[in-house]
Amino acid sequence: MAALPGSGFHLLADSQVLPSVTPRKEIAALGRRRGSRGRARCPASRRSGADVVTVESKFFGERLRARERSHQWRSEGPGRDPKLRVVCPSMSFSQVPEKPLGLYDPSLDKDSCGVGFVADLSGQSSRKTVTDAVEMLVRMAHRGACGCETNTGDGAGILVALPHDFFIQATKDLGFDLPPAGEYAVGMFFLPTSESRREESKTVFAKVAESLGHVVLGWRSVPTDNTGLGKSAIQTEPVIEQVFLTPSPRSNADFEQQMYILRRLSMVAIRAALNLQHGGVRDFYICSLSSRTVVYKGQLKPVQLKDYYYADIGNERFKSYMALIHSRFSTNTFPSWDRAQPMRVLGHNGEINTLRGNKNWMKAREGLLKCKQLGLTKNEMKKLLPIVDASSSDSGAFDGVLELLVRAGRSLPEAVMMMIPEAWQNDKNIDLERKALYEYFSALMEPWDGPALISFTDGRYLGATLDRNGLRPGRFYITHSGRVIMASEVGVVDIPPEDVSKKGRLNPGMMLLVDFENHTVVDDQALKKQYSQARPYSEWLKRQKILLEDIVSSVPETGRVLPAIFGTAPTHNPDDSMENMGIHGLLAPLKAFGYTIEALEMLLLPMAKDATEALGSMGNDAPLAVMSNREKIPFEYFKQMFAQVTNPPIDPIREKIVTSMECMIGPEGDLTETTEEQCHRLTLKGPLLSINEMEAIKKINYKGWHSKVLDITYSKKRGRKGLGETLDRICSEARAAIREGYTLLVLSDRGFSSERVAVSSLLAVGAVHQHLVSKLERTRIGLIVESAEPREVHHFCTLVGYGADAICPYLAIEAVWRLQIDGKIPPKANGEFHSREDLCQRYFKASNDGMMKVLAKMGISTLASYKGAQIFEALGLSSEVIEKCFNGTPSRVEGATFEILARDALRLHELAFPSRVVPEAVLLSNPGDYHWRKDGEIHLNDPLAIAKLQEAAKANSVAAYKEYSRRVQELNKACNLRGVLKFKDVPGKISLDEVEPASEIVKRFCTGAMSYGSISLEAHTTLAIAMNKIGGKSNTGEGGENPSRLVPLPDGSQNPKRSAIKQVASGRFGVTSYYLTNADELQIKMAQMWLCLQST
Repeated sequence: MAALPGSGFHLLADSQVLPSVTPRKEIAALGRRRGSRGRARCPASRRSGADVVTVESKFFGERLRARERSHQWRSEGPGRDPKLRVVCPSMSFSQVPEKPLGLYDPSLDKDSCGVGFVADLSGQSSRKTVTDAVEMLVRMAHRGACGCETNTGDGAGILVALPHDFFIQATKDLGFDLPPAGEYAVGMFFLPTSESRREESKTVFAKVAESLGHVVLGWRSVPTDNTGLGKSAIQTEPVIEQVFLTPSPRSNADFEQQMYILRRLSMVAIRAALNLQHGGVRDFYICSLSSRTVVYKGQLKPVQLKDYYYADIGNERFKSYMALIHSRFSTNTFPSWDRAQPMRVLGHNGEINTLRGNKNWMKAREGLLKCKQLGLTKNEMKKLLPIVDASSSDSGAFDGVLELLVRAGRSLPEAVMMMIPEAWQNDKNIDLERKALYEYFSALMEPWDGPALISFTDGRYLGATLDRNGLRPGRFYITHSGRVIMASEVGVVDIPPEDVSKKGRLNPGMMLLVDFENHTVVDDQALKKQYSQARPYSEWLKRQKILLEDIVSSVPETGRVLPAIFGTAPTHNPDDSMENMGIHGLLAPLKAFGYTIEALEMLLLPMAKDATEALGSMGNDAPLAVMSNREKIPFEYFKQMFAQVTNPPIDPIREKIVTSMECMIGPEGDLTETTEEQCHRLTLKGPLLSINEMEAIKKINYKGWHSKVLDITYSKKRGRKGLGETLDRICSEARAAIREGYTLLVLSDRGFSSERVAVSSLLAVGAVHQHLVSKLERTRIGLIVESAEPREVHHFCTLVGYGADAICPYLAIEAVWRLQIDGKIPPKANGEFHSREDLCQRYFKASNDGMMKVLAKMGISTLASYKGAQIFEALGLSSEVIEKCFNGTPSRVEGATFEILARDALRLHELAFPSRVVPEAVLLSNPGDYHWRKDGEIHLNDPLAIAKLQEAAKANSVAAYKEYSRRVQELNKACNLRGVLKFKDVPGKISLDEVEPASEIVKRFCTGAMSYGSISLEAHTTLAIAMNKIGGKSNTGEGGENPSRLVPLPDGSQNPKRSAIKQVASGRFGVTSYYLTNADELQIKMAQMWLCLQST
């Protein structure tokens, strides 16, 4: 199977060959299909025909047939062979699958684009504004993209102010007249191609409009010309029409608010009429519905938009005083008509890394939305929900929330500052009033974090802003003639140098704003000063903000006594008291929660000693949790995601000024309101709580705040059924606590004992968080974890990523103290022990720094954005676990069910509290998770296998190598998913004529990016020679390449030792211009990311 690049097509032979996977620990792998722009290309051979034949003859045979197939493949291309059938998913005008398809998941889509705008400060519409904007779009065509069809673009569009003169003439020709400008609205609709569905859509819309008091003046078919469009764009092309209507005299809302309500209500009604999946776009979409602006867009290339597709844009009467353009580059998405931009309010270049969390929090806030300025009843407001459609991209989700904030009464600049605040926490140059403004905003909403250039307009304002890191380009010009030009790059609009009044670039967090009502460009500093002084935010915060130290001091010391941990050995006998005071006295609870010697000595000990996270080499050769035969805690089934594609990571050390671990927790208010009570929340400097702080929170009675402790343990007698039952119970108890008026929930496993088993803190947090989000109640209460289970950075990140507001790892804190008693941590210079508080703070500092590294690796700057963002993939968890506890998390394969997770928990509990008499263990177990141990965890780098490899190399023994190979294959089957992958036998054979020639396949072979320092110069050179012989590509790795390997041979041919792919890692190791120019591909390494640039 081969995928057509940039499209939803797949090439299939008449017989399908789908992989199957041998199940291990109830793992069930699914057959997957995935289209990849890079991998599906079949580049023409750079080698001579004779060379191709030689390769075929030597390695694959069938010389003549191979030559014929290779020639046919190169000349006709994929999909043109009549023996291959083209399969297209059923998509209407969107090629985006509604649900995950194989390895493809629409929720993971990313894009990188070109954006810009042209504005006339006078507010006078002109033809030049439109033509300059369209020319800008065409000149940034390289920032957009197309698939394998060069005439099908990823998307292009333009947003303009309503061209009144043009519409007057266009509607007069249709037989109806328009009222004066501003007294009518225009809707731009993508409609079904089916006539019956199209008429049904229009009828339902008209009925909804009339029910609200609007008068539909008429419909207009928008003239389009698709003769130059590619096949896939034409196949999904909608029917495009415009509707004209007047405002309702019955509503107190302004015209734009009325149009917002109409659009939301009509979308719900039309989905029901057309039987569309809730949240899905499918074959009906409203590009815009406004009395001020209109959007023309599509799955087009910029030049198609300019030259012919929309005849309106080429009409001389089509004028505007501002125009916002967008050219889309879908880096790993399906292009579609509806996802083309501009959206209704914005054009976006970048990525929202925290999208899953932002969507979840927005859904939870819907339960508190009143939107008083819209003048709707509670039931009417419910009909506008959800604010963010399930099928929305990150840009679409951002646009939906931004539009809500604006229509509910906030000004557009204020709403943008709320969603993308500048880095204010650590900047000493920001005045206190502006800090207070952003701190107040942080009480209302978490930042939508990620690299982004946002351009936005509502007709009154037009502007652009950069994210807090400034990771997208934005350049602007202001002219003496009163024009403002902003774009992703310079040179996109011709401006006489003598007309330039001011030029520059957008700085991180800076906002460029055009105010058409006052005919000015508002200075960034003046703008933010205006909003920061609009209300007494500093005073509000002083009166309403709750500090953790205030809560602690409000509870008497007698109420903050250190609780005992069940299973801790008694210390009544003076002779053994010190022994029992150490780790030995904590063995039972440590075993119950899966601690090992390595966890204590390799992870916790360095954190407590030096306040730094332990260092280790890359690579993990132990089995995946789902494939291990040992008990695993749920944290081990998750892998952290990292910044990739067009998304750079950030440096948490050198860019510390933009990072923050501070976060507000507790009940929220109505997002659309600005009142003093909105900031009545608890501020935490970090997510980790000491035992003293935890005890104070459990007994809180301060300024109306109270906490409810939920026991997350269950009776051992319930067996494996107890886990699911307990999750249901605590979800129900959480909702009950909200109804009873509690402000904080504490999920605690301190109730564990020899008869009670603790539910994993991760499962408990995930289940409660997801349950409350689904019931629109999550923002009514804070969620705190008090657990013995979490102890390392990954655990803390996972808990916060799935909704925990704060964590008290009480067993880890106790273990750190006892390591000092055992002499593992050196005492102070005077011989005294470090205090519990001192060791706890070291441990917390190391953990917080480690968490920030994880956030930065994903390009996220603040903990508030990371919380609930679910930046993980699950490996080996079943659908039932994902849906209940981690909804929305990618899980490529099935795996452990609740029953299996409960089984592992019960086994750990049995080790700690055996049900029958067994010899007492004096040490914690050491299964060798990191270092191989006899009878411990399996490792790929097995001593027996290594010994056989050494024997084979030293004695040149074929038998020893075969034994090594056999052993490695067995280990691979026990450790990795690829080791259990099998291919189904399919009856019948496929003709070789239907298969891509081997001579083309091998050209896509690549070696790993391993430097010569890591594998030796001999191996590095041999790999390069081998790949050059077969037409593949070898990679230098970050160690560079000796310049002598780049020198052509005496006959002028390429040096066989030259690597085609040159890697660059922070500019190290001999990166010179000579090195770079001798590359077919450049691979730029950032964090754990490689960005590939193919030379032409």
